[in-house]
Amino acid sequence: MGVCRRFSKNRAAEIDGEDIELSLQTNNTKTVKRAAVLGFGISLVFAFLLLRILILQTVEYEKYQAKVISQITTETTIEADRGAIYDANGVLLAGNVTTYRVFISPRTIKQASTESGVDYADMVSRELSELLENVTYDEVHYQTEKTQYLDRTIARKVHSDVAKQIREVIAENGLEDMIYLEATATRYYPYESLAAHTLGFTNSEGAGIYGLEYAYEKYLEGTDGKYVTARDADGNEMPYDYESMIPAVPGYNVNTTIDVFVQAALDEQVKAAYIESGGENRACGIVMDVNTGNVLAISVYPNFNLNEPWTLNEDSLKVLEESGLDKESEEYGKLKQELLLTTWNNKAVTEVYMPGSTFKIITAAMACEENLDIINQTHFCPGYHIVNGRKIKCHKVEGHGSLTFAQGIQQSCNPWLMRIGAEVGTTRFYNYFKAFGYFEKTGIGLPGEGSTVEGVTFWDKSTFERADIYLATASFGQNFKISVLGHVTAIAAVANGGNLVTPRLVTSITDTDGNVIESFQPQIRRQVVSKQTCKTISAILEEGVSGNGGAKNAYVAGYRVAAKTGTSEKKDLRDENGELIDGKYICSTVAYAPADDPQYITMIMVDQPTQGTLYGSVVAAPYVANVLETILPYLGVEAVYTDAELEKMAVKAPGVEWWSVEAAREYAASSGFELKVVGNGDLIYAQSPAAGTRVERDGATLIVYTERNMEKKTVKVPDLSGKTAVAASQLLANGNLNIKISGTYNYMSGTTMTAYAQSIEPGTEVEIGTTITVYFRDESVSDDAENENLPGVNN
Repeated sequence: MGVCRRFSKNRAAEIDGEDIELSLQTNNTKTVKRAAVLGFGISLVFAFLLLRILILQTVEYEKYQAKVISQITTETTIEADRGAIYDANGVLLAGNVTTYRVFISPRTIKQASTESGVDYADMVSRELSELLENVTYDEVHYQTEKTQYLDRTIARKVHSDVAKQIREVIAENGLEDMIYLEATATRYYPYESLAAHTLGFTNSEGAGIYGLEYAYEKYLEGTDGKYVTARDADGNEMPYDYESMIPAVPGYNVNTTIDVFVQAALDEQVKAAYIESGGENRACGIVMDVNTGNVLAISVYPNFNLNEPWTLNEDSLKVLEESGLDKESEEYGKLKQELLLTTWNNKAVTEVYMPGSTFKIITAAMACEENLDIINQTHFCPGYHIVNGRKIKCHKVEGHGSLTFAQGIQQSCNPWLMRIGAEVGTTRFYNYFKAFGYFEKTGIGLPGEGSTVEGVTFWDKSTFERADIYLATASFGQNFKISVLGHVTAIAAVANGGNLVTPRLVTSITDTDGNVIESFQPQIRRQVVSKQTCKTISAILEEGVSGNGGAKNAYVAGYRVAAKTGTSEKKDLRDENGELIDGKYICSTVAYAPADDPQYITMIMVDQPTQGTLYGSVVAAPYVANVLETILPYLGVEAVYTDAELEKMAVKAPGVEWWSVEAAREYAASSGFELKVVGNGDLIYAQSPAAGTRVERDGATLIVYTERNMEKKTVKVPDLSGKTAVAASQLLANGNLNIKISGTYNYMSGTTMTAYAQSIEPGTEVEIGTTITVYFRDESVSDDAENENLPGVNN
């Protein structure tokens, strides 16, 4: 039993040892497994981290590099130079001048103030507010408080002289890291208001918003560059290795057909026509090459200064001031904005108007092209014509009597034109109207171009063909509307042999090196009428100027001018209560020259003249003549004088300085001058007028001085307005003044030719012998009649 017990104990101990060993083995296995799992997990984490680092270093490198760079760098835009705009001769019309953006670094100002104890915010605010116009101390100081920023703009478009003063302040006070100047290009127009409505202007961001500046924005704008600078956490610049620059690409240049000389000449006459006739609703004019369509000038008056386009001109400012509105009111701001928009609007291109008798050129061309029998007939004008039971008056209410086709046009006889229209017929009339391009935009390339809209500003075809009275009124240019540019283009087709050309303002686009990027050639849209028709019409119109026609005020000595005048009464003008306003007119004249070989066409239109004789033949024709007289010699069109013109031609004053009185008297007489001597000497030291000055033959006087440093005798210039040529000549001769006559051909005959302007203002003190140019016109000519209640497009 004892043995058994020992065995049992030993066995039990053995079994317990085995269990312990087995338990230890089990525990070791679990530990290993746990360790393996943990190790595997750690390996996965490291593998993920390594993979992530690999991705960050490869796939997403650029993404996070950009984030880092964006946090340590600042970008400054380098503005591209906007392309220039040139006239036909390479004269700069729109360019750039260097101005400066003034900006500060508020963070740097704060740091410097903290480190030094100096109140740099006060210093910067005080110095800049004293130098910069319209910038106050408080405005600058407010920006210095925005210390989270490195760049706050204080002023833009600061001129070089002010920028120089700011640089001196920076240097004197050690403000190099606080105040900065950045050179920028600011748009500049050297001729200010010249061709303002054609060129247009840019906004504060430098983008074109009107005219050619807007139309050719994609060429002019260029591509901005940028300058990248790295900074540390405190805003300090880091080494140059962290800097880079992407250069700006300048815009292309736009080369136009505008001619500065022609533009200035047209501007002067459009302004004169508007002011002297008391215009109320602006005036405009165009000069164009009839063969190429090149537009040499477009003028609108009142105009505006392109360098200050947001400033109202005098006329608009007067309207605003007389409105009586409170300057702080919403209505005041609204009216100011409306006046600005009206001022910027290119009247010659965007607006439509009733042409009046200038359209008779087109009606006559239709009849000639169709070779109608009426062109060889004579008709009697009793002063009216009855259509559909309505009596439509002629401007000559007593009637013209018997007139040929040519005389009917030259005398602007409405009954004659209504007969011509009836012979042409509604369908052919409508088709020709369309063929001459009135329903189309001309393609000039300026924004907002206007044109005739069928059913709105001209009858739709079906309506037009239903009533003869529509045809009757349309035949003499009433009760429908067209644009000035569209009308000039259509009449240019009559001038050039029948081709409807596309008006062209831009000839080419070039880069800064002069390389042509794109060119624009003259375009002919179609042939509307034959050369023979054009030749016939041109001859008729020329006879109306050189003879006794209604366009005689468009006469220019030495040039055969084809012209037609026009007057139309505005039928849709209403007051603030919606009531129709009567007695408002549009007066115009269109002319081209030379009539036998047309080169250039011009037109002037005055909207709502109020003073004097309200006919296009008086309000516009003389100024059209002045334009042609000025530009034709300049453009190389040679004057060819008739014998009659040569006989009347003004003579040139001879040069007799340093001559003896006796020799000078003989020479002056041979030149058609009477010599008048001032002084007791025998040698001439001075003369008036100067050698080469042209004066009229009759009464030509040459004043000479025979003593050194003699005080020149003077006289006041008399007022010659309303005087006949004979009376004006005598009045000037009484004061020992010379006269040069400009204007109508038959200025010495009758009393209807009267002076309307003079080169030197009345009352001006001038030296005796001075030549006064006096401008004459015939006040008796008219071109349209008032006809009440004639049906328009919408009635």
